[in-house]
Amino acid sequence: MAPSPADYKTGVWVDWCPGCGNFGILAAMYKALAELQLKPEKTVIVSGIGCSGKTPHFIRVNGVHAIHGRAIPFAMGIKLANPDLTVIVNGGDGDLLGIGAGHLVALGRRNLDITVILHDNRVYGLTKGQASPTLEKNLRPKALPKPNIQDAVNPIALALTSGFTFVARGYAMMSDHLKELIKMAISHRGAALVDVLQPCITYNDIHTAEYYRERVYRIEEDGWDPLVRDPMERREKMLEALRRSMEDDARIPIGIFYRDPTRDTLEDRIAGRLPSYLARPPALQKIEDNGRSIITWDIFRKIFAPQFVETEKVP
Repeated sequence: MAPSPADYKTGVWVDWCPGCGNFGILAAMYKALAELQLKPEKTVIVSGIGCSGKTPHFIRVNGVHAIHGRAIPFAMGIKLANPDLTVIVNGGDGDLLGIGAGHLVALGRRNLDITVILHDNRVYGLTKGQASPTLEKNLRPKALPKPNIQDAVNPIALALTSGFTFVARGYAMMSDHLKELIKMAISHRGAALVDVLQPCITYNDIHTAEYYRERVYRIEEDGWDPLVRDPMERREKMLEALRRSMEDDARIPIGIFYRDPTRDTLEDRIAGRLPSYLARPPALQKIEDNGRSIITWDIFRKIFAPQFVETEKVP
């Protein structure tokens, strides 16, 4: 029997502020996991610090609530240790684009098969409304004593130029549309980012549900085709995706900006150097017996450098 969204609920009280956009993201995730029929024991959700950091508590799969800005490297370690797992990161714009921005860029460069869901409300909601990296300069949500004096980071442009091979934007209050984006991001083989516009009902009185309702439109309605079918198309597609990501807030496109299934993943590259990697990744290897290591130099070389076993002597 196919799972239902309710099968992925933990029963933990969801204690976000009433009306928070996180509820729409959570609902979309429940439905996406159910429709993909992901096995809880084969799925891992990693989060950082912030309101979005609570997400693993609410979803009945393996979960890790990591430290501030470090959800992505934690997730990369999990995926590299066991490539058979579906690994999803949930993080806020402050967490992933502030202290964690370098890790976001690193994930794009590596094109490791991980999905990042960015909860983007343009403020630090958990710490009472300070300006986050996605808040535009000169704006003043109600928690700020004076307007923001820093320029904003564009998550779509950053993901594109970092090397993400699936880049999309959703809106938390359009949960069914967001669900489809999350499904496609998880199904994509490579680094995927879904930037989710999310009203913060408590601290951001500018980017409200009404604000987005008047401005969002589906990018496919403009006839945009984000799929790279041949490597020769990458430059043209990426430049056009970048152009579309630069539209001001008068019109805000949501949907898939870029999708490139032609690039190899980091797992592919590792397997090219270590032929046994996918069949015997670190998580599936026995490394101890009754607390004592069983890895000898000879065993290590047979696993990781089989081409040298016959030609070199063990020192």
